[in-house]
Amino acid sequence: MTAMDTDTPQKATKRNLPAAVKISVQASLDKKAENVQVLDLRQVSSFTDFFIVMNGHSTRQNQAIFEQIREELKKKKVASLGAEGLDNGEWILMDYGSFIIHIFSPRTREYYALEMLWGDAPRLIF
Repeated sequence: MTAMDTDTPQKATKRNLPAAVKISVQASLDKKAENVQVLDLRQVSSFTDFFIVMNGHSTRQNQAIFEQIREELKKKKVASLGAEGLDNGEWILMDYGSFIIHIFSPRTREYYALEMLWGDAPRLIF
C-alpha cells in the first residue's frame, strides 16, 4: 500500500499548510500575537480542518490582530463565514470554513484551554 492509497491526509508542516492558514499565521505574528499554534483537526473533527489559536495582551491588540488577518485574507479573496466576539475582544472567533481562528486574551485562553480540549490533534507552534 502506498501513501496515495489511503485517505489519511499528509502530516501538516509549516511548509505544506494551506495558503490561507499561512497568511493568517503571518498576519497574526505581524501584530505581535503570542503562542500562535495551528491544530490539525483533519483526523479528529468533521466540522473544520484547522484551528489557529493565539493570544494578545489586550482587547485592543486582539482587535488589531483580527483586523490584520481579515485584511490580509481579503486581499487574497478569502471570504469569512462569520466572526464573533469583536466588541468584547476577550475571545474573537473568525470562521473561514476549513479553518477557524481563535484570538484570546491570556486569561480567557487559559480558561477555555482549547489546546487541551483538542489534545489529540497534531500541532504546529509558531
